[in-house]
Amino acid sequence: MTVASVREDLERDLGCLDLLGCVHGLNERDQMVFQLLQQAEGGLTVDDVADRLDCERSTAYRSISRLYEAGVVVLEQINYDNGGYYYVYCPQTTEEVAHDMQRLLNDWYADIGQLI
Repeated sequence: MTVASVREDLERDLGCLDLLGCVHGLNERDQMVFQLLQQAEGGLTVDDVADRLDCERSTAYRSISRLYEAGVVVLEQINYDNGGYYYVYCPQTTEEVAHDMQRLLNDWYADIGQLI
């Protein structure tokens, strides 16, 4: 694995998913899960994600957990009528994700400015 310089990152064409990867350290699977959640109406369970991506439940859960920790996914608890519950995961709005990434970038820029 090679490490790209900041200059190389700035010179290549970046998409939204690339930015999520760069800013939050998300891998390709995490980005695929985020994209899947964006396309779903009403959110998905871990089992839904695993089925749609044809992967193990634990793999889907790890990606969803990383997305949740990064703050780009929220969870909603759905209660069964006769007791018990399950979680549905939904992406944050585009505006919320963009605002958070801008805040993180500004913080990073200030830290680098102090180092220089």
